[in-house]
Amino acid sequence: MSLAIVFGGPIRPATAKMSLFKGQTVYVPVYSHIYSGDRERPFYLAATLSIRNTDRNHGVIITAVDYYDSDGKFLKHYLEQPISLGAMATLRYVVPESDKSGGSGAKFIIQWRSEHPVAEPLIESVMISTKTQQGISFTSRGRVLEAVIP
Repeated sequence: MSLAIVFGGPIRPATAKMSLFKGQTVYVPVYSHIYSGDRERPFYLAATLSIRNTDRNHGVIITAVDYYDSDGKFLKHYLEQPISLGAMATLRYVVPESDKSGGSGAKFIIQWRSEHPVAEPLIESVMISTKTQQGISFTSRGRVLEAVIP
């Protein structure tokens, strides 16, 4: 039995159904710390924001990388002016472990645009820390708040 019969139609490449965009505003959770133990002691983390252009043919323009704390208060612009991110290229921004200003509910708001319809970038954060003999690391993916569809 072929897959076309099982799924009721011809097999198409994955890119046939891929949505394309000309821009997005993306929310990315970041944790300056998490809590451990019965006393909820903070465990401080370094966070790396990763913005990966997944389009193989076109670049995107990153127009904002803004950092907010747990209460939604703006803390910092990580980008002074728009920056071009080439096809398949990656940008990173680091919040050091010593920066406790964001709290356990910190977040980034990223805005990007493109002149051409493109595959949406992969935007995520990676949190990591090692203390004595204990280590922890995990990731959070961005969530699209607004999108410009061609």
